[in-house]
Amino acid sequence: MVDELPSPGWQAIDDALSRLYFDQTPRHVGYIPPAAVSSNLQGCSAFRASDHWHYVTYGLSELYVPDPTNDPAISGWGFELSFRLRLGLEPEAPGWPFTILNRLANYQNEGALMVAPAGTRINLGGPITGFPHTPDGPDTKLGTLAVAVDPQLGQIQTENGRVTFLLLVGVTDEERGEMVATSTGAILERLAVENPLLITDVRAVA
Repeated sequence: MVDELPSPGWQAIDDALSRLYFDQTPRHVGYIPPAAVSSNLQGCSAFRASDHWHYVTYGLSELYVPDPTNDPAISGWGFELSFRLRLGLEPEAPGWPFTILNRLANYQNEGALMVAPAGTRINLGGPITGFPHTPDGPDTKLGTLAVAVDPQLGQIQTENGRVTFLLLVGVTDEERGEMVATSTGAILERLAVENPLLITDVRAVA
């Protein structure tokens, strides 16, 4: 069983998250078919912060003991994804981000889209919630995901190499246009003045 294999990469992610959320039990989902026989993630967890849900993926970095021919400096792709969703009245973390994050992992693993590095923009051609094709995904005018380094998780060093937590930030078409004219980093830096953790609020511009 894959869960019985040594998992130093997984443990390193757990340790990074425990520094933020202590002994909180997150909502965790796995994916079928599993990562060993597909381009899916191994899993994704969502933690409740004070004013938002914080989703973090498992499986774009090397979770288990890597092949000895792999680059020891970088774990897997060298990153995991995170997403911060403004807290609403829902009793548990909404399901649609789990689906969207796995779709992006599929694209990355299949070579159809490169999510990294920070500064990348991903124009989804529709709402970032996947509406109306994602279960419980609300409609929104946010159509692009901008990529930044997660301001709390940053980068960690694991037994399998370096892992950077890349935060996906939902932006409007207007903000995307500003990013094209200047840079993704410049606009995210401006947004971070009032929103330091770059939390996405899909309702604010619905």
